[in-house]
Amino acid sequence: MDEVVKIVNDIKAGNIKPIYFLMGEEPYYIDKLSEYIEQNVLAEEEKGFNQTVLYGRDVSIDEIVSTAKRYPMMADRQVVIVKEAQDLSRTIDKIESYVDNPMETTVLVFCYKYKTLDKRKKVTKLLAQKGIVYESKKLYENQVGDWIKRVLAGKKYTIDPKANAMLVEFLGTDLSKINNELEKLQIILPQGTMITAEHIEENIGFSKDYNVFELRKAIGERNQLNAYKIAENFAHNPKEYPLVMTTGLVFGFFVQLLKYHGLKDKNPKNVAAVLGVNPYFLKEYDLAVKNYPMRKVSQIVGALRDIDVKSKGVGANALPQSDLLKEMLYKIFN
Repeated sequence: MDEVVKIVNDIKAGNIKPIYFLMGEEPYYIDKLSEYIEQNVLAEEEKGFNQTVLYGRDVSIDEIVSTAKRYPMMADRQVVIVKEAQDLSRTIDKIESYVDNPMETTVLVFCYKYKTLDKRKKVTKLLAQKGIVYESKKLYENQVGDWIKRVLAGKKYTIDPKANAMLVEFLGTDLSKINNELEKLQIILPQGTMITAEHIEENIGFSKDYNVFELRKAIGERNQLNAYKIAENFAHNPKEYPLVMTTGLVFGFFVQLLKYHGLKDKNPKNVAAVLGVNPYFLKEYDLAVKNYPMRKVSQIVGALRDIDVKSKGVGANALPQSDLLKEMLYKIFN
């Protein structure tokens, strides 16, 4: 994120490079940077003649170079944005000759999503030398919560830990999806609001009572009645709560408990860092560790592997999801 801020600040200050090669597994920042360049490098009246958007699947490198070599009309520069540039991955090296001597009056932007260039190649080194090469990396799951807080703080909102965890639980590490949902909330809620689980349930559609997060909590507390009630809800909504996802997240929870049991330093800060969880939720893990001794946790991890295999249709004789969920909970609680 700091690198993105620096690129934007440089553009604002007039330090604009002739080439921006935006690449990597996380498309969110690639989209944000290209949108910023598209909206801000040229004045509105200059865009008609001097801003061109191309798509990698529809053009060749030669056509991109030909467009980039044009002179701007009644403006200091032109902007050429190549979206979905990863579709040119087989021929991208052909851009090398242009990169070696780029037009100073052209801002050429490549949006090269889900892939990266080999940093050892001459073309990559040239791009970094003549312009900007930015790699947008996927965040780890335990980093997404802090990202959500930073994004909301910038818009003058806060979010409580449970609501934050729900967003990460249901949307994973897809920053674009998360940002879309946050923008919906910002339309509805006034600045200064603390976003809660109730806001998410009412406006996004995730139930604050029936979700994997609450199932995991009920399991940790050994609250069998609540766990079976949530599992029953899951069984009636298999598309919303696929069994593979449920078993995967419950499996991850017990792997965290194994790590917790194995820790010598049980200082809360260390535990939160090792488990990759918000310190706010450590009480739930403390209780779960007391409820499930290390030997039992090891047995459960083995049983969950078996359930996971069955959920993928191996040796399960096409058991319905409800039966596999009950089997999973039976093996955890007994």
